[in-house]
Amino acid sequence: METYPFENMEVWKESRQLVKMIYRLQATFPTIEKYGLGDQLRRAVTSVSSNLVEGNARYSTKEQIHFFDIAMGSLMEVYCQVLLAYDLEYLSEEQLFECKQKIERVRVLLNGLRRSKRQILKTDNLS
Repeated sequence: METYPFENMEVWKESRQLVKMIYRLQATFPTIEKYGLGDQLRRAVTSVSSNLVEGNARYSTKEQIHFFDIAMGSLMEVYCQVLLAYDLEYLSEEQLFECKQKIERVRVLLNGLRRSKRQILKTDNLS
């Protein structure tokens, strides 16, 4: 079976782990949150990995950066929603800490990817 290039991206692998973590935590939210915070959280967390894949599939560096920037925005949205879930006592302090660690891991990797793509774009524009 063919392996697609995005499957080798460490940031994408980590973002998949974040999706699993968030889905499992969200499943414990009160029923009232099924279409509220829980739904928004699921959409935001899946947007991170989806935009990494879409960006990786683009040919132009400028387009890649655009999708990686969207992924970062979605990641920060996930963090905000995790904080809200904690404030609403849907998550324990330990769960918040675990989420924050995973989010930070994805953020660091994604920032590195964005930086490297911007450097490529900068170099291409100087040529």
